[in-house]
Amino acid sequence: MWLLITIGAYFINAGVYVADKFLLSKKIHSSIAYAFYVGIWSIFNIGLLFFWPWLPNLRELTLDLLAGLLFLATLVFWYKALHQSEASRVVPIVGALVPVFSFILSFVFLGETLSQKQLIAFVVLICGGVLISVKRTKVYLYQKIITRVREIIGDIMGEIPARFQPTGRLIVNSVAAAAFFAAYYVLMKYIYMSQPFIGSFVWSRMGSFLGVFLMLFVPGWRYLIFKQQKGAKTPKNMLFFLAVRLLAAAAFIMINWAISLGNVAIVNALQGVQYLFLFVIIILISNKFPKMLNEQLGGGVLIQKLIGTLMICLGLYLFIA
Repeated sequence: MWLLITIGAYFINAGVYVADKFLLSKKIHSSIAYAFYVGIWSIFNIGLLFFWPWLPNLRELTLDLLAGLLFLATLVFWYKALHQSEASRVVPIVGALVPVFSFILSFVFLGETLSQKQLIAFVVLICGGVLISVKRTKVYLYQKIITRVREIIGDIMGEIPARFQPTGRLIVNSVAAAAFFAAYYVLMKYIYMSQPFIGSFVWSRMGSFLGVFLMLFVPGWRYLIFKQQKGAKTPKNMLFFLAVRLLAAAAFIMINWAISLGNVAIVNALQGVQYLFLFVIIILISNKFPKMLNEQLGGGVLIQKLIGTLMICLGLYLFIA
């Protein structure tokens, strides 16, 4: 049951990630503003309480709100990384690391463990994600690699050359997003172990809604949020944004449901199937709209991503075989 729910959620998410990349590239150029607009829709989840009423005690409410705040912080790092590179590169980087962080955190705080075969699958997934995320397909000679490393590092006390900074920021934001995603899902699993699914999910969404108001107390962020509102949203764009958010909400609820039923690390590791969906969607869109997402799929890059996708599928097979 939870396996089918997870696969369905990742199918929806693959399309949502491509749409998010389009919105961040063409419509909303600030990850802070985009996270704000995503988080503010969390208030509508409260409608679920009319059908499944539940009130938490103070301790439960604190945990729920903390989870929501943690998720909003995750969105900021996630959208920063997504804005800095291709969706087909960022998603695998984050997705390959989330299961590893989830495994570590769930083992420490929840006592969940994986079998030897599942641990091997983690390694396969990471290798596949790294292969997909490598920007160049050209194979460097040993000396060229050493020269490149020295050029990037330079003087230990000096600054990193400007042309290498975007890659550095991408890695930092991707790793941070992965760590925050894992922490959020592990915390939610802990919450679901003692609280009803719908009630705790809704109150955690209220934590994200609270977070968007806290964002307004930061002057720089407040400027970015309201700046994006000026002329950036036509009714057509808003309709597209709302459609994407509804799909994202459905996938998000499905993933949380699967986590409440299964192992956190395994559910996150099953993102391998999402890469397959993402790969197919990007190929279809890039053929019809080659400039829309600015994805590099020509020549060796296509083969590189195909091999990486196959490796991720292998990791997926090891998990469910």
